[in-house]
Amino acid sequence: MSGPKLFESLKVGGMSVANRIVIAPMCQYSAADGCMTDWHLIHLGHLALSGAGVLTIEATAVVPEGRITYGDVGLWNDETEAAMKRVLDGVRAHAAVPIAIQLAHAGRKASTELPWHGGKQIAATEANGWQTEAPSALAFDKGEAAPTALTRERLDEIRDAFAAAAERSARLGIDAIQIHAAHGYLLHEFLSPLSNQRDDDYGGSLENRMRYPLEVFDAVRAAFPADKPVTVRVSGTDWVEGGWDIEGTIAFAKALEARGCAAIHVSSGGLDPRQDIPVGPNYQVPLARAVKQAVSIPVVAVGLITDYEQAEAIVATGDADLIALARTILYDPRWPWHAAAALGGHVRAPDQYLRSQPRRFKDLFDQPDDATY
Repeated sequence: MSGPKLFESLKVGGMSVANRIVIAPMCQYSAADGCMTDWHLIHLGHLALSGAGVLTIEATAVVPEGRITYGDVGLWNDETEAAMKRVLDGVRAHAAVPIAIQLAHAGRKASTELPWHGGKQIAATEANGWQTEAPSALAFDKGEAAPTALTRERLDEIRDAFAAAAERSARLGIDAIQIHAAHGYLLHEFLSPLSNQRDDDYGGSLENRMRYPLEVFDAVRAAFPADKPVTVRVSGTDWVEGGWDIEGTIAFAKALEARGCAAIHVSSGGLDPRQDIPVGPNYQVPLARAVKQAVSIPVVAVGLITDYEQAEAIVATGDADLIALARTILYDPRWPWHAAAALGGHVRAPDQYLRSQPRRFKDLFDQPDDATY
């Protein structure tokens, strides 16, 4: 009998992954002026030993104004690049997992307090706050300050900042880039008619609303080595009537594929407080399935994937090519080990941990002669 699909290897663009488990980008809100800290070394370090096929660095702002909070990671100057290099050097010294980075701009959802301090918007006149910017001068929620509508000149600056961050990512040896066009942040704000009410070439029709996100993709793709993948995370729907929907997502995914996008990571929501999300196991998988049926590049499913058999079923039935874990793997950082044990798969483990293998799972850990763990 063949082994579990979840533990089959896969090529994503020019990147080889050992299995179909992706660690999704998860903001830690623990940076100092955009610079990674020792927390990121610990956090990414232990996740790098999880056995997952890919580790993704959290949403990384390409300009200071693009941070969700003042604690967000950035990659916009030499200081932020050096801080990230220190962390990556530490992680790579003991783990060989491919590392991706999510490049982002928070748009009108920027300038907020840390989640454990309430997460509310911070006014531009207050400490740790700044003026937000977005496609249109429409606040995210009632009572919040409206963002500044982006001028053409500012659009060019942000596009170029994405490209500059891609160049820094290449210098850091990062294996893949994911562009964040989901969860109500800047690029998603351009896509959705609920947040984009421009009357220029970047608003109105679906073609116009896709224009700026596609320009950003093209700039990042051109700035990053051709043999390394650039992928995009999308919200499949706003879960609000009249908003961004799966039909628009499919059109966007097709346009991205035509431009050389290596994979699409399908999430949902985040753009409008009125969203009515049917939260439950696999609730976003139908969105991933719809995109996968329309494109030939790999598709990643995410959202309340917690069970081993559940994850196996998603990839084995062809609903998606990979699954992404976020809170699940924070709660259980050895989830891939446990999934491999339950399904009959194999994972790499550090030499220092090989003795932890339970006797009943004697073939759980791969031990190749050239292992670098």
